[in-house]
Amino acid sequence: MKKIAIGLVVAILGLALAACFASPFVAAQALIRAARTGDVAGLERSVDFPAFRTSLKAELNARAALEIRERTGGDRAMAALGMLLAPSLVEGAVDGLVTPEGIAAMVRSGDKPRPERPVPASDTPATPKERIHQSWAYRGINTFAVTLTRDDRPDDALVLILERRGPLSWKLAGVDLTPDPMG
Repeated sequence: MKKIAIGLVVAILGLALAACFASPFVAAQALIRAARTGDVAGLERSVDFPAFRTSLKAELNARAALEIRERTGGDRAMAALGMLLAPSLVEGAVDGLVTPEGIAAMVRSGDKPRPERPVPASDTPATPKERIHQSWAYRGINTFAVTLTRDDRPDDALVLILERRGPLSWKLAGVDLTPDPMG
């Protein structure tokens, strides 16, 4: 009887670990399915909008600063002016565009946000499913990355960051616009 109880406990623990491991994959697929079908309620359940806005603003501001430095060359005055104006422009654009429809358009199109265009327009057509490749990877025990790569832009991947919100619950909480040093 004791062996049966131990076996049952081991089986339950194994199933719990498997569920914890598989849960971000299930959450990622639910997010992508909701985006492709335009399921606003599903997107609202799958996205932590305040965290996503904060992440997107930080990433776009860093990206804008890099572009400003590159475009202004050695002109410190122009670079300073650009650095002063960029955060307010990015903040206003992100606040207005990070909606269930905007995130759905981003996921459907596989387009990476840019400082001048933080989120694709909600009427952006979906890129055919077979032209967007998905890859998944844990970035830590509570962080999971979903990378969407378009066939026509293999070096311009959209990386969505899901964070654990409970033992089996994950939400889209960020985006990573940093170029992959391994790529």
